[in-house]
Amino acid sequence: MLARVLLLPMNNSAKNQIYVGVKPGLGSIICSGIICAGIIFNTNVLAENINTKNARVLAFETLTVDNKKTDTTDLQELTPKDLPSEAVAQLTSQLVLNGSLTQGALLRGKLPSGSVVWLNNKRINILLSGDFVVGFGRDAALTQKLEWQLPGQTSRKQKNLKLAKREYNIQRIEGVASKYVSPPKEVLERIRNDNVQIATARATSSELTAFTKALILPAKGVISGVFGSQRVFNGEPKRPHFGLDIAGPVGTAIKAPLDGVVTLTHADMYYSGGTLIIDHGLGVSSTFIHLSLIVVKPGDMVKQGQKIAEMGATGRVTGPHLDWRINWFKERLDPALLVDLTEAE
Repeated sequence: MLARVLLLPMNNSAKNQIYVGVKPGLGSIICSGIICAGIIFNTNVLAENINTKNARVLAFETLTVDNKKTDTTDLQELTPKDLPSEAVAQLTSQLVLNGSLTQGALLRGKLPSGSVVWLNNKRINILLSGDFVVGFGRDAALTQKLEWQLPGQTSRKQKNLKLAKREYNIQRIEGVASKYVSPPKEVLERIRNDNVQIATARATSSELTAFTKALILPAKGVISGVFGSQRVFNGEPKRPHFGLDIAGPVGTAIKAPLDGVVTLTHADMYYSGGTLIIDHGLGVSSTFIHLSLIVVKPGDMVKQGQKIAEMGATGRVTGPHLDWRINWFKERLDPALLVDLTEAE
C-alpha cells in the first residue's frame, strides 16, 4: 500500500500517533508505527523543535498538516491487535527510527538482534538488543546514507536520509572578561589539557541503554541561549554555541536528564568552569558546565532525576546559568530537540 505519511503538530495527547492518509478510495488509517519503504517511523520518543509550529515529518513523501484545518473524519485508528499476525511479524523485522530528520538531531534506531549498521560507509556500534544511535551536527550534510544488513543476509539495505536545513541566530554578548575572549599565552596549555579530558570522556562507547529513553530537562529556569547560535563576544565573532542555556540563581539544583555513568568531573576548567560529563551509552553523553558544585564523582551511576550538581557562574560567563550539551561522540547535538522546553518554566 502506498501512503502519504503525515505527522501532526504534537501535544501531550497526540504525540504517540502518526496519521497516515491514503489516496481516496483506498481507505485511511491511524497507527503508532507505519512501514514506509521498509522503515518504520515511530514517534514514541520523537521531540519536535518547539520553535517550529509544525512537527517535523519523518517520511519520504512529506506533507505538513495544520491540525485545525485537517479533516480526519475518514481516518480510523488501527491498533496492533487489528493487524494480521504476518503483519506484526513484518513490523518486528524492519528498521525503526525515532527522532527528527534535521541538522543537530539525535536519531535512535532499532533492528533485529545481530544486524549491522553503517552511516555514510562507516560501521557504527549496535547493541545485542538491536538498539543503535546516530547524530547529525550543527552543519551536517543534508543527505546521510544509512545502510543496514539483517542477520542471516549478505546484502545491505540502504536509505538516504534527507535532513532539514536549519537557520541559526546571531547572539551578541557584551561584558565578557577580555581573558576569555583572547586568552593569554600562559593559559593555552591549560585549555589544551581541558579539551583532551573532555574529548576522552566523550569518546566513551559503553553498552548502556539509557539513550533509548525520553530525556527530561536538567534544571528549571529561563532559556537564555540556544543551540547553533553564532556568538559574538564584545563585538568579536567566536564559535557557535553548542548547548542549551538555562539561567537561574547560583545553587539551583541540576538533575540527570537520563540514567548514566559519570565519566568526568572538574571543579574549574578555563572556559567551562565546573564541568561534569555523563555517559548514556553508545557515544551519547551529556555535558553540564559553569557549575558551582558537583555532588557526584567519576564512576558513579546516576538515575534520571537525581541531583548531580548546582548551577553556578564559573568559567566564561556573564551571569549564573547552566550550559547543557548533548554529544554523539564528536558530533554536537541540540538538546532542545529531545525535551519539552515549557518544563523549564
